[in-house]
Amino acid sequence: MSIQLGIGATGYAEVGGVIEDGSMNDGYISTAMLAAYLDAVDQVMEHDYATATTAEQLFVQEHVAAMNNLSLAVDTLGDATSVLMTATSVAQVASEADTAPEQVALQEMLATDEYSIDNAEVATYNTAVENVETYAQQAGAFMAAANNDSLTDSIDSYAAQNSIVIGNYSALTYTQSIDEFVITWDNYGNATGWNGYLTDDMKDADDIYGAATYIIQHGSLANSDPQP
Repeated sequence: MSIQLGIGATGYAEVGGVIEDGSMNDGYISTAMLAAYLDAVDQVMEHDYATATTAEQLFVQEHVAAMNNLSLAVDTLGDATSVLMTATSVAQVASEADTAPEQVALQEMLATDEYSIDNAEVATYNTAVENVETYAQQAGAFMAAANNDSLTDSIDSYAAQNSIVIGNYSALTYTQSIDEFVITWDNYGNATGWNGYLTDDMKDADDIYGAATYIIQHGSLANSDPQP
């Protein structure tokens, strides 16, 4: 279940699906999922971060950066998951031990740091899950935005009318709950929002599970037309 969520979220991020807030709450991703992000890492290493002159270029650059952050977040989540899985697996075996020697041996194992879970480890794990959701959501939103001609044309027109170089922005945020991008250009004393452009690209937890199943079978959502 958790692996499917990670696969689906990353798959949608690559092709512009915007996962909803809280859609990663039920699961986590293992280190095995890192292989799915190698292409994104290659893009980061090869990408030219010249100043964007169009909204499409801006969103593509932000997508690449978010995918790089997503890869790092998944790596951290894999490490955190490994710690929890080691401890919980032993706890399960302990609960099923049916002889006194087995129970004593397993209780001794659970008393050691390697096979126990503390608040710090839980906090690390929860933060890692949150980061995967955040960066997958951002990456998906930026790719969806880059592919949305209505949005990019609107931003390009606004920049031209106000003599703004798009790539000289100081901040770019996306809020999924209200489907809004806000771009700030401090040098021009300007901050403007665009909302309602990605409604058709939203993906909930059920969508992510379905995408994961497809990716496991076929390798990538990029091969899907239409997307699941």
